[in-house]
Amino acid sequence: MVADSETQRIARLTPLSDVLASFDLSVGPVAPREEALAKAVGLTLAADAVITDGRPKAPIALRDGYAVRSDATLDASSYAPAPLAGSVRIDTGAPMPDGMDAVAALDTVELRDGKAAALAPVAPGDGVLAPDTDTTANLKMRLAGARLRHIDVALLEMLGIERVMVRQPRVRIACTGDSDIIQGAARLIALAIDSESGFAVTDHIALEAALTDDGEDAVVVIGGTGSGANDKSVQTLARVGQVQFHGIGITPGETTALGFAGPRPVLLLPGRIDAALAGWLTIGRRMLARLAFRLIEEQPFTAELARKIASPLGLAEVIPVRRRLGRVEPCAQGYLPMQALARAEGWLLVPADSEGYPAGTRVVVRPWP
Repeated sequence: MVADSETQRIARLTPLSDVLASFDLSVGPVAPREEALAKAVGLTLAADAVITDGRPKAPIALRDGYAVRSDATLDASSYAPAPLAGSVRIDTGAPMPDGMDAVAALDTVELRDGKAAALAPVAPGDGVLAPDTDTTANLKMRLAGARLRHIDVALLEMLGIERVMVRQPRVRIACTGDSDIIQGAARLIALAIDSESGFAVTDHIALEAALTDDGEDAVVVIGGTGSGANDKSVQTLARVGQVQFHGIGITPGETTALGFAGPRPVLLLPGRIDAALAGWLTIGRRMLARLAFRLIEEQPFTAELARKIASPLGLAEVIPVRRRLGRVEPCAQGYLPMQALARAEGWLLVPADSEGYPAGTRVVVRPWP
């Protein structure tokens, strides 16, 4: 909470776990909309992508060769070629002729006087794609709550899907200053929003206007969360909306704040780029996932620590790491300089009740934005 009307002061740091638990109950999904499949890459599905018919509908060739009856090749060898009566040359993807149940590869068939003979036996179904193998009827190819990947779009296009239902939260980015640091942090957060199912609105308007404009689903404010003479963003939100938390137990990023302007969640991030990034990774991504109603598909990996990490009790700490010879090592702690952010290949979160990890500990590393 804000302590007085003159200066923004933090009464206490709220544990990150408490903030996230409250947040999960307070933020609901945005309304879904129908979108052309080709424009939906990276967006979150609001309904399952369902294939109504099984594919293929009839057997097709999986390779170039000769469509044959497999029982005609049982005793075939290079010493005793087996005649292939009725066999036909076939290309990959072509429908199988009636009565033929296998495709003999080109190098296993010889032609003599225009007649084909098998040089090796072929098992039933060899070289054939059976009906309903690619998809069965009413198959859910991609579930609601998942992001559409490039491969999903390609497959759905091939299967005849043209439009899908999606959720794409519109998030206003508001800056409290025009310094290079604040503007750089704003660009970073905007790119992160666009890459994770959202749409960042970045045209410049005053902070109070951004908080009162109901054209977006959420607001992210960069800067003005501390106790400096010109830091007023938390007070501004308190005046036009509601401040739920000011001061969160993460480092860097202790002055991060969270609240609502009407029904829209508002995340206020510090104006320092490392602190803004820590606030976004721990809270902002969760907010966006709730708005899009999706699972956070971070695809974390585990790795062994190359050296010890010491962390303060009572604060959840964001630590950027890089890979070295199959292990990971911290790039920096405390203040995270830009060169450390550039070297990082992932990040880990040391929980507030931990003093860190000794070298050799296996830790969960999340992807860097």
